[in-house]
Amino acid sequence: MTSEREQQFVEMVKEFPDSPMGHFSLGKFYLEGARYVEAVKALEEAVRLDANYAAAWVALGDAWSGAGDAVKARHVWERALETPHGKKDASLQADLEDRISQL
Repeated sequence: MTSEREQQFVEMVKEFPDSPMGHFSLGKFYLEGARYVEAVKALEEAVRLDANYAAAWVALGDAWSGAGDAVKARHVWERALETPHGKKDASLQADLEDRISQL
């Protein structure tokens, strides 16, 4: 059964398939519900559409971590550090380094 909130995100993706925001929002929704496989799929599409989308990379790492794949989570979080935002945001860098160290 699809919730109204999920349906809104699915519709956003259908209406704007080339926008990473819809995929990111849907992926975050799945992540919040511990639906890791679905989250990975949506978030991978978000970063495919915008390789500099740091928040999507972080969430994708969270999805891989939740799915139990520490190697992929580490790789994705390291990739988040390579984004323009990841290179200049010290708090993001500290957060990601902490996540990586806890794997």
